[in-house]
Formats: sequence, structure tokens, C-alpha cells
Amino acid sequence: MKWIVALAFVAIIGSLGAALFFMMNDGRNGQAKTNNMVRALAMRVGFSIVLFLCVLLAWKLGYIQPSGIPAGH
Repeated sequence: MKWIVALAFVAIIGSLGAALFFMMNDGRNGQAKTNNMVRALAMRVGFSIVLFLCVLLAWKLGYIQPSGIPAGH
């Protein structure tokens, strides 16, 4: 489960970097703008949702335990 979480973080950072690259380079030199930045940001949202679901699944299966302030105190 740790590898999945780490991979999701790397994918999120990678898609943010790709969106930045496309934002800076699309439409330069008279070329038409593309939807690559939008696609990269949509992928980031997808990776974030997968990461959230993996954390919830790990909690449900008992791989991780909540800690901190107890509820109701």
C-alpha cells in the first residue's frame, strides 16, 4: 500500500509538471493551442481521487490507524 501511495504522489507531481510545461509552450510560434494542459490537470484530479480512495481502503482494511486527538474531546 505504501508503494501505491508513493506512486500516486509521483504521478500527481508529474502531471502538475506536465500541465506547467504545456501552459508555457502551447500556442507559441504561431501554433494553435491544444488541450494538453487541461488533460494533464484532469489526470491530476484523477490521481488525487485514487490516492484518497487508497488511503480510505487502507484504513478500512486496518493497514493504517488513525492517531491524534480522540473524537469528542
